[in-house]
Amino acid sequence: VQLQASGGGLVQPGGSLRLSCAASGFTSDDYSLGWFRQAPGKEREGVSLITSDGTTFYSNSVKGRFTSSRDNAKNTSYLQMNSLKPEDTAVYYCAADKYTDDSLDWEDYDYWGQGTQVTVSS
Repeated sequence: VQLQASGGGLVQPGGSLRLSCAASGFTSDDYSLGWFRQAPGKEREGVSLITSDGTTFYSNSVKGRFTSSRDNAKNTSYLQMNSLKPEDTAVYYCAADKYTDDSLDWEDYDYWGQGTQVTVSS
């Protein structure tokens, strides 16, 4: 089981980025796919979740700005991030779990990708 996150980079405040998470070694259709982030000196924070039936959940800090989606044919999930703020700067991780359907607690996820750095700065 592998998850490969990509799409991070440097963007100015107010800008946009789209992160991708490609899954391999398993069929992600039946899994909930989550996005998490961790800034230096801070705990890992749940950002978004998309369940196997397409239901989405977001943390209050990103609600209305970030959109989670998935393409099961490509075994890939996405995180569209708009109106980015400096406080969104962090390493972003994707994760998958077969049994959680509403949790943004990182401890509930079994499979993790490597992180991708997002820096929001002018």
